[in-house]
Amino acid sequence: MKLRIFYNKSVHENAAYYYELAKECKQKISGLEKAIKQTEKELKQAEKPKEKKVRIKREKEWHEKFHHSVSTDGKLMIGGRSAQQNDQVVAKHMEDNDLFFHADIQGGSAVILKDGINASDEELAEAAQFAACFSKAWVNANAAVDVYAVKKEQLSKHATGGYIPTGAFAISGERKWFRSTELRLRIGFKDKKLMIVPDVSGIRLENELALLPSKTGKEKGALAKSLAKRYKLHPDELLELLPNGKSRTIM
Repeated sequence: MKLRIFYNKSVHENAAYYYELAKECKQKISGLEKAIKQTEKELKQAEKPKEKKVRIKREKEWHEKFHHSVSTDGKLMIGGRSAQQNDQVVAKHMEDNDLFFHADIQGGSAVILKDGINASDEELAEAAQFAACFSKAWVNANAAVDVYAVKKEQLSKHATGGYIPTGAFAISGERKWFRSTELRLRIGFKDKKLMIVPDVSGIRLENELALLPSKTGKEKGALAKSLAKRYKLHPDELLELLPNGKSRTIM
């Protein structure tokens, strides 16, 4: 081993220089050893097979492409999400013993209560509230809106001397009215499935919240993200259930 001697330094100064140099080298070696151990640890972690959480996608039923719910006695309610779906709901899925519900406001879901002819007054009120909530009245943050119901035979896509736009219908005869129907829904789990029901429904839900329209509430997308955390679901599943417009929740 060769050492360089500084002639302008004393023996003690030369010894001190190499002592400090040796100490620095020792510290560098110690740091290098720690870095090597950390790298080896990270490599071992990377080699371990990662457990992937597999989210099983539930197969949806045909009515889930529409706004949907069930009455207290189990009657299906479906409503169009768009003008095109409004036409589809009536043309493809409405039968003679069903009832058609619509809020008395321009812009709203065409709601069908299956076997509505034989529904109780309570179930009719549920379908009316469902139609009220999925209408422009929710977007407007109205507290209530009038809703009417008619039979299939009273609906038509033809009007004398007039034009019926997509999603709208000409209605003849007497309508059954549900005046000042409150806009209020409930969301929660029923048989491990998240669903929305009209507030007047007799169905009890687990971990439920009430939903109301509100000009100062959360936009639909923001609310979906918030509720997705609460219910441990993907936000898209909430977007499919919620009405358009701003909403607020109540425990």
